[in-house]
Amino acid sequence: MSEESDGDPADADEPTVNISGGASGGGAAATFDPGTADSRAERVVDRLGELYWQKTYGGQDAFTCLVRTILSQNTSDVASQPAHDALIERYGPDGGEADENGHEGATDGETESTSDLAATLADADREEIAETISAAGLYNQKSRMIQEAAEWVRTEFGTAPAFDAYVRETAPATVRDELLSVHGVGPKTADCVLLFAGGQDGVYPVDTHVHRISRRLGIAPPEAGHEGVREALETTVPGPKCGFGHTAMIQFGREYCTARKPACLDGTEACPLAGECDRVGVDIEAQSVVDPAEAD
Repeated sequence: MSEESDGDPADADEPTVNISGGASGGGAAATFDPGTADSRAERVVDRLGELYWQKTYGGQDAFTCLVRTILSQNTSDVASQPAHDALIERYGPDGGEADENGHEGATDGETESTSDLAATLADADREEIAETISAAGLYNQKSRMIQEAAEWVRTEFGTAPAFDAYVRETAPATVRDELLSVHGVGPKTADCVLLFAGGQDGVYPVDTHVHRISRRLGIAPPEAGHEGVREALETTVPGPKCGFGHTAMIQFGREYCTARKPACLDGTEACPLAGECDRVGVDIEAQSVVDPAEAD
């Protein structure tokens, strides 16, 4: 759940637009002490804390978060964010206005049904939903996923607020299993809901950036799939730091450790994590980069 940032990596201020949603993205400030890290993975997260902002997560509405993450699948946030905004403007209560934590509750004079985004989308015309989210790509497929998720929430929980309470109050493993039973919800989507809505410690969503960087650094096995990387990180990074590690690693992947041209190809001094990186699959002398699983 992120937008591209053009900010200078050295900027001391928190980016206003990023994976955490910037200053209004929910959660409270977190502080890390690199000197107390018990693993290299934790040291990496702490170093990222020096590069970027430090924040814990939670506070976003669970169903809205689920919809937002579905929209982000297989597309950039440059495309998916406008689709999300259009969807909320069309179907959200009071023009989609939310409180400071992302909750979209009823305003004075609204009934619960008119303020329930899940109920509204469950009853909406699917072709209309598809047209509304067309900016996100794969809009026919995603409109089906979103409507089926809305119907699931209404059937299983009654209302979106009840689903939100379930995500916050139930054991993460149980919530994760429930979410994975929904068509179109994969491990990353489920974990993002747990992190950004539930504020659950110990949840480390793995997207393509986290998958690539963790294996390239050597803090996850080079042949690990997404679930293998998640397991490696969640067992070596303390729970309260997992959410920040996810968001900051994405930012690091965009600014330094890209798929085809990581900064270290310009010399190790170009990368702020050079001292913690095994550079698996990266040959600086040959100026070549391969998937860590294919490295010698």
